[in-house]
Amino acid sequence: MINKMAANGKKILMLVGDFVEDYEAMVPYQMLLMLGHKVATACPGKSPGDTVATAIHDFEGHQTYTEKPGHRFAINSDFATVDPADFDAIIIPGGRAPEYLRLDNAVLDMVRHFAETAKPIAAICHGPQILVAAGILNDRECSSYPAVAPEVTAAGGRYITPGKGLDTAHVDGNLVTAPAWPAHPAWIREFHQLLESV
Repeated sequence: MINKMAANGKKILMLVGDFVEDYEAMVPYQMLLMLGHKVATACPGKSPGDTVATAIHDFEGHQTYTEKPGHRFAINSDFATVDPADFDAIIIPGGRAPEYLRLDNAVLDMVRHFAETAKPIAAICHGPQILVAAGILNDRECSSYPAVAPEVTAAGGRYITPGKGLDTAHVDGNLVTAPAWPAHPAWIREFHQLLESV
């Protein structure tokens, strides 16, 4: 079974930056490797062997999430030489990284490539901020962390309200989105199904 999965594995680009949400980078990375996929982690200004700092966001009954220091997440690809055409799909974790990664035109061009070629795109939590900035959500349905809902709507997207436990994922064509890391089982399951159709 594992050999079969590895033989059918896809090449996935994961965009990260400093203070990416720890669980939303670490856990999907490990899950996708376990399923036999190859995951290239890339960050503007970083090279293989570098790391990004992560932040752990938790839901502890306050009006918004709390933030704690996370781990160091390894970069295994050189952002400057990454060609999105070499990849079958892209995954965009949340956290604080998307708010500044969306200011990088090279990041936006990469994301547009996946939209224009209808390759699978997975984004979670604040990750859809990059989708908004890339201009690819017009007339698309998108889930995200609730605080990103006004941006999704302003970009012409239809915001999908998550379930109470933030544990649901939503699929609209080649786009699979989710509100936060509690949705990992549903989000990665749906993303993996999209990958199998590529």
